[in-house]
Amino acid sequence: MTGKTEMPEAQVTGQVADAYRGNWVDHTAPAFSRPYLRLSRADRPIGTWLLLLPCWWSIALAAATDSLRPFDLWLALGCGLGAFLMRGAGCTWNDITDRDFDGKVARTRSRPIPSGQVSVKQAVGWMVAQTALAAAILFTFNWAAIGMGVLALVPVAVYPFAKRFTWWPQAFLGIAFNWGALLGWVAHKGSLGLAPVLLYAAGIIWTLFYDTIYAHQDKEDDALIGVKSTARLFGANTHRWLTLFLILTVVLMTAAVLLALVPLSNPAVLALGLCAPWAMGWHMLWQMRRLDIDNPDTCLWLFRKSRDTGLWAALFLAGAAIL
Repeated sequence: MTGKTEMPEAQVTGQVADAYRGNWVDHTAPAFSRPYLRLSRADRPIGTWLLLLPCWWSIALAAATDSLRPFDLWLALGCGLGAFLMRGAGCTWNDITDRDFDGKVARTRSRPIPSGQVSVKQAVGWMVAQTALAAAILFTFNWAAIGMGVLALVPVAVYPFAKRFTWWPQAFLGIAFNWGALLGWVAHKGSLGLAPVLLYAAGIIWTLFYDTIYAHQDKEDDALIGVKSTARLFGANTHRWLTLFLILTVVLMTAAVLLALVPLSNPAVLALGLCAPWAMGWHMLWQMRRLDIDNPDTCLWLFRKSRDTGLWAALFLAGAAIL
């Protein structure tokens, strides 16, 4: 006995509680950068994927309606870099606005602001820097896409406050996180249409699906501090609601594919495009069958698997574009 209490790993190293163990931020990034990268959730890359995938869906679907162009490769890469930066900026903004709540929730009290690794002033500077870099990428796109990108700042700014006034903050997250379904289409085509709007709607419903699963991790703490969520709203009826979200996601994405690809009169392209929503639906069903809403570890694991859900759709739509 030394008389000294052992500190948990998150307190010793600054590691955030729900970060991937062995992630590059905590083990290879320069020490001075780690608190800022944790603010950006670089140690938890799933959010970047969930922001990026709707961009890839829409770029691929738009390209499938005419032709895949060399610039589309830059659009896909630029959206990837932009998703990393804007997800980081959005998460930084979220942590600034939620700093008092985060300190009261077991899973989030180890985040950089409530744990004292970063001041609010430093976080604001980091948020501005990330947004500026994302803007530099956005300005390589066409003017219509630039306008769409600027408009995206509105739902990003509003989202952190949603859980204070509505039981449906996951819907606000969906509005923000799936904006790329509109932006990617406009970046390729130069104008909007009904197909990307339907794709955007499918993404919003998909977000309700995966973020309800995610929110079940915190439902007890959320109830104590008065934070609202669909997990708390649905409770024991969660599986029924998730079934509805699954069906709506598949139907809306199928409608988007049909509207975009039927006029081409190319059965192979249409068949490959229709595989996207159905593969996505099967993967969502796989998640539901393994869900235990009272097991936080299972909820987090299944939430992270949502990257694969969206990737299946992206791969099939990309195949349709290549054909």
